[in-house]
Amino acid sequence: MPNTRQHNAVRLDFSSDSLVQTNLSGAAFTGDWLWVAGDEACGIDRLRRLDVIGAETLRFGEVRDFPLADLLDLPGSRDEEADLEGMAVADGYLWVVGSHGLKRKNAKPERDHASNAKRLAKVALDTNRLLLACLPIEPDADGQPCLVSKASDGRRAVRLKGDARANELTRLLADDPHFGHYMGIPGKDNGFDIEGLAVSGKRLLLGLRGPVLRGWSALLEIQVEVQGGQLRLVPLDDSGTLLRKHFLQLDGLGVRDLHFHGDDLYILAGPTMVLNGDIRVFKWPSARTVLAANQEPARFESGLTESVSLPHGRGVNRAEAICELPPALADGKLCWLVLYDAPGADRRDGAHTVFGDLLRRT
Repeated sequence: MPNTRQHNAVRLDFSSDSLVQTNLSGAAFTGDWLWVAGDEACGIDRLRRLDVIGAETLRFGEVRDFPLADLLDLPGSRDEEADLEGMAVADGYLWVVGSHGLKRKNAKPERDHASNAKRLAKVALDTNRLLLACLPIEPDADGQPCLVSKASDGRRAVRLKGDARANELTRLLADDPHFGHYMGIPGKDNGFDIEGLAVSGKRLLLGLRGPVLRGWSALLEIQVEVQGGQLRLVPLDDSGTLLRKHFLQLDGLGVRDLHFHGDDLYILAGPTMVLNGDIRVFKWPSARTVLAANQEPARFESGLTESVSLPHGRGVNRAEAICELPPALADGKLCWLVLYDAPGADRRDGAHTVFGDLLRRT
């Protein structure tokens, strides 16, 4: 488990027209290449490893944008944000998931009380948030990994079947006894909000930032396969089970990101609502084995261990993404990259450069 943190050890250089820049919410590696998502964009950025220029350990830049509208038939318009919150690389695909949650307008200091009251009453869904998709990764003529709508081996970019109002997952959860009532509550109000994604074969784990129920956070386990050019939910077992729920004891925190390392699952956790609270990394030992053996529709897991706490500020430096570095980038050691939403002045260098941390096991 990581037990040391290197502050600002990773430099990310974006450009003025990059799709993703500061509000980073997802990350994954393909060799020397780093994929990042932001919760205010509708696309993925790819950065390559570059020589360091300062005191940082690693530096990434030379950004290339991959707009999702160029890869998929989106549920919403190409300019509507997707609020991508989870990302994983598996079996030649980059998997992404949107929050699937509603949003509430916030009060603004320049508005009067009546105007702010109206804003705070407005709840809406950006339809691209209803996105769960896998995007083929294929090298171009220069050997650089790219996201493509169709790969030369026949793999296609596909998303979970749905429309601008709902998809198979939200329809499945609409009458769920634990989460159904929360589907109509904005994510930042402890409503339904997906913020983590981990992939194991055809099985997906979706980590919920909210709701947190009496201190228990949740992972949703589903299985998908391509049918008719779309992802479809398929049963997890011979009994036709489409959803399993894993309730985790994270001391009242919600899931911010997920990452498998071997048999273990690492969980980045933070406040479910807009709070300046603890951000921690937990470990679920032997999670893959437990998941493979489990046949219960709902189970509770309190045997998690905590590895490290992460810094946060008032309204800044909220850790949102965690992923393991490839061994070649980590000198063969176990090492994680942590990226932050709303980076503070201490994590910025000019308008288009941000810094992340490295967690190491020593």
